[in-house]
Amino acid sequence: MISLRYHIVSIAAVFLALAVGVLVGSTSLSGRLLAGVGDEQRSLQAQVDDLNAERTTLKTQVAAADTFGSAVGPMAVQGQLAQRSVVLITSDNTDDQQRDAVGQLLRAAGAEVTGEVRLGKSFADPGRADQLRRVVTELLPAGVQLPTAADPGTMAGGLIGPLALLNPQSGQPQTGDQERAAAFAGLADGGFATASPGLRPAQLAVVLTGGRIESDRAGDKAATLARFAAQLDRAGQGAVLAGGAGSADGTGPVGVVRADPALASSLSTVDNLDSASGRVAVVLALREQAERQAGHYGVASSAQGPVPETRG
Repeated sequence: MISLRYHIVSIAAVFLALAVGVLVGSTSLSGRLLAGVGDEQRSLQAQVDDLNAERTTLKTQVAAADTFGSAVGPMAVQGQLAQRSVVLITSDNTDDQQRDAVGQLLRAAGAEVTGEVRLGKSFADPGRADQLRRVVTELLPAGVQLPTAADPGTMAGGLIGPLALLNPQSGQPQTGDQERAAAFAGLADGGFATASPGLRPAQLAVVLTGGRIESDRAGDKAATLARFAAQLDRAGQGAVLAGGAGSADGTGPVGVVRADPALASSLSTVDNLDSASGRVAVVLALREQAERQAGHYGVASSAQGPVPETRG
């Protein structure tokens, strides 16, 4: 006869067998899972290593191309701006090395650089917009009329344009030396702009700015710079607005111009000022402006090409 003890021992043996089976199965499964995860990790690491190597190669190629562009740039622009005069205008976030490099290329192209106007941090500050409008109105020289637009960028261009640029029809200064000095002194007092000593009016203007504007009101700042450059374009024989990486974004000055057909039809832009090819594009775009043509150059999708065509 089968006793109760036999039943208990039998049931215990069954559960023990199940436990052993589960343990053995899970151990085998865990091993296979861990092996699979290890293989996947090694595969991903190999992909990361390949991408890092590719990135290093591309950076080396870009650096070499930029070095080459810097070397041949003066030859590429030689004579393109012969008998032309240019004034440099820089925003507060313009890189000094890029500004100097553009100045050297302009001179290599045969242009006479008549001076520089540096815009202060307050210039594009939305919180100072009303003050900028008031200062512009107070400093306006006799005989100079402001544009009808009331935005701060256009109004500032309506003042600085006649101060820094020759009359496009007559080729003569639009203000007297004393009026020019007094107006720039007033702009400097407000922290809006300063002129280099001995600045003289030029035929053409290059407006240089940095890349992406990092600010809660980046769009407002970009719009001020964009409309300022557009008004400079109207005040003289032409102008080019050039910025670094990110300047062609929707909240960048170059992007604002390109998104507005009224501005883009007359003002030229360059979106890769931080490269040798971009600085060459600035000079060649300025030559187009002297010929009453406009274009948009660089590497952003909104550019029509890397550089304008060169001419002998």
